[in-house]
Amino acid sequence: MNNVLIINAHHEYPFSRGQLNASLVERAKAILEQNEYTVRTIKTDASWNIEQELENHIWADAIILQTPVNWMSVPWTFKKYMDEVYTAGMGGALCKGDGRTAEEPKKNYGAGGSLTGKKYMLSLTFNAPAEAFDEPDEYLFAGKSVDDLLFPMHMNFRFFGMEALQTFACYDVMKNADIENDFIHFEAHLKKLFI
Repeated sequence: MNNVLIINAHHEYPFSRGQLNASLVERAKAILEQNEYTVRTIKTDASWNIEQELENHIWADAIILQTPVNWMSVPWTFKKYMDEVYTAGMGGALCKGDGRTAEEPKKNYGAGGSLTGKKYMLSLTFNAPAEAFDEPDEYLFAGKSVDDLLFPMHMNFRFFGMEALQTFACYDVMKNADIENDFIHFEAHLKKLFI
């Protein structure tokens, strides 16, 4: 993996300016570039060009999606990005249809991806504490993991034929933040996967 696209999916709200997600993007970019990766970044809250974003996905060996988890999913600006960029990529840039054939119309749905051999990583920021996940007695997630919660994001990348790298998460960032330790863990996570 030599080329990495980092997508900053943060959407700015009055209570959340996106400083943590922006800092994680900058740290990832610096760490990767220090280790001879070529890095491109995009912020979905800013302007972007569909054709350029398709080219970015084709160019990248790996994609890092840096996003807060808002209402159990990604911010609407990344959803808009997906709706426009990923739909435009259905003609072959990202996938060749949905993988089914006329001969087998009921099989292999989602297996038409054009980005096979490429990888992706989810890097998430949560208001929820880590203890809210993977614990059957916890009320909201009832034993589900972070990856269970973000299953639709995993399926979007898998639809293009991409392979998941281990997810990273910062927890409890609004009420009990431990940002310096989050940065230390993030750097170790990136080095384990990329260096």
